Amino acid sequence: MAAISACSPKGPYALTNKVYKDKTKDFAETIKKEQPAMLTDSMGMAIPSEFVGTVNFGIRKPNYVIIHFTAQDSVQQTLKTFTVTQTQTSAHYVIAKNGKVFHMVNDYLRANHAGLGKWGSVTDMNSCSIGIEIDNNSKEPFTDPQISSLLILLAQLKKTYNIPQANFIGHQDFAPKRKPDPGPLFPWKTLAAHGFGYWSDDLLELPPDNFDYTIALRLIGYDTSDINAALVAFKRHFIQTDVSPQLTQLDLNVLYNVYAKYSLQ
Repeated sequence: MAAISACSPKGPYALTNKVYKDKTKDFAETIKKEQPAMLTDSMGMAIPSEFVGTVNFGIRKPNYVIIHFTAQDSVQQTLKTFTVTQTQTSAHYVIAKNGKVFHMVNDYLRANHAGLGKWGSVTDMNSCSIGIEIDNNSKEPFTDPQISSLLILLAQLKKTYNIPQANFIGHQDFAPKRKPDPGPLFPWKTLAAHGFGYWSDDLLELPPDNFDYTIALRLIGYDTSDINAALVAFKRHFIQTDVSPQLTQLDLNVLYNVYAKYSLQ
């Protein structure tokens, strides 16, 4: 895998690296605290409570990967965006055009990358996912080195955390009302061929007469409260040549095929 960047103590990110280390130290101290529940009843009387440490526990592991484009002009601009408090946004990984991978948040920690949205029953995606930002201004093809590094990174994440194939999605899938990334130029077909997400088969069947595309979208995971936004998000991911909210017969065939794959997961 492309080397994960670690700035030297005197590098341009020395200060933000120190802030990161201080915050993770504070988190570690919080986890070490052994305090009872400290509950009171409706009369204000303390309910007896005691801390008893179990021997059966572990660190929470991510179960999704969300892929973004940065919508900025350079990886340096994105690194700056993620290292100032005003933006309140971040990602676990950033992949530069030359394939260099910047690891910015420990995989077990929560990064601020997904925001408001819904995928299936998940609404707090930040708490159960890894966010990967790819340096891309939204109007240009993704580079071969970027995709090569991404595939290697995804393979490592999938193996390490046992992430299901269906759980590699785009920001557009989780937040169709707000976000267009990683957009119709992203090579989802290539990712699916390596086991990261799904793609439609070359040979497609006609859906049955009673096929309900709204239900199919919802069962895949899409938030269908705004059906046009859900259709556009689906087509950005699985059609790519047309991202209008109208469904052609081909679009319906693709949707039926993809829906069947998600139904079998």
